[in-house]
Amino acid sequence: MKKHNFSAGPCILPQEVLLKASEAVVDFNGSGLSLIEISHRSKDFVTVMETAQSLALEHLGLTDKGYKALFLQGGASMQFLMTAYNLLETKAGYLNTGTWSDKAIKEAKMFGEIVEVRSSKDKNYNYIPKNYMVPADLDYFHLTSNNTIFGTQIKEFPKTKVPVVCDMSSDIFSRKLDFSQFDLIYAGAQKNMGPAGTTLVIIKEDVLGKVTRQIPSMLNYQVHISKDSMFNTPPVFAVYTSMLTMQWLKDLGGIEAIEEINDKKAQLLYSEIDLNPLFKGFAEKADRSNMNATFNLTDEKLKETFDTMCKEAGINGINGHRSVGGYRASMYNALSLDSVGTLVDVMSDLERKA
Repeated sequence: MKKHNFSAGPCILPQEVLLKASEAVVDFNGSGLSLIEISHRSKDFVTVMETAQSLALEHLGLTDKGYKALFLQGGASMQFLMTAYNLLETKAGYLNTGTWSDKAIKEAKMFGEIVEVRSSKDKNYNYIPKNYMVPADLDYFHLTSNNTIFGTQIKEFPKTKVPVVCDMSSDIFSRKLDFSQFDLIYAGAQKNMGPAGTTLVIIKEDVLGKVTRQIPSMLNYQVHISKDSMFNTPPVFAVYTSMLTMQWLKDLGGIEAIEEINDKKAQLLYSEIDLNPLFKGFAEKADRSNMNATFNLTDEKLKETFDTMCKEAGINGINGHRSVGGYRASMYNALSLDSVGTLVDVMSDLERKA
């Protein structure tokens, strides 16, 4: 039976990417050696890293615009720390829209004053704050573009002269944006790029070198830039698989093409949530995420029946996070419209049987 993988992360990847990656683990480029055996400084892997960096900038429209692409380790959680270490001299501002921005704020407080510009914590993060002003005296302003746990997504970003940092871990490469409005973007690979183990950091070089503190080498963006993400041994499998996924996206038509598909998937599922009286969406409609749809049953007595129906249909990974409960259907780039259709069919069947 085909599995329909709605897992929030690590998540679904394109089948062809998984096949190519698995082949490389056995024999990389016909070398008779595994990808995970060869030197990370060999010509073959250096080409992989350079291609991955180039594809990342190309997809975001940032080639030759003063940006560098890094593949680092430690996940987005390490970036909560690194962004502040490298950019925060006196004061930074944060938009608090969920668990991950809350954790980023906690880390940044070790390095300077943190202004929580606005927060949606008052309603358990089910909306995105709007109509706020970004203070002009900040070293940077930090946002989380998509909130995996609560199913909200920023649709419009603030206009400001302050450097903007954005955690795009769960919606990178999923929709068209003017990415030049951001000075630093970071994203864990395990949503739309590849397996857990590497983190993409896109950084405008001219925002660096402005803090007076001494930064440890491993946490210094300038060190990683100078070494082309090879300061220490990189996570070769995660970088290679991310490269394959970005090539898959390019062959598909890039961000413009995948955004159209993602819109169709989201419209299909949210339409069922709104029309089916047995379900209720968690996030405010205006702020719903195209990547993570959060919803609850209106009658919890139906939970066992619905869970069984989902399992029988091959649906995997839709249990909601404990912070929200209910269900969460993650519709990352590699998830097919057919899989969303299967979930919608099960939801409709539940209504007919109830």
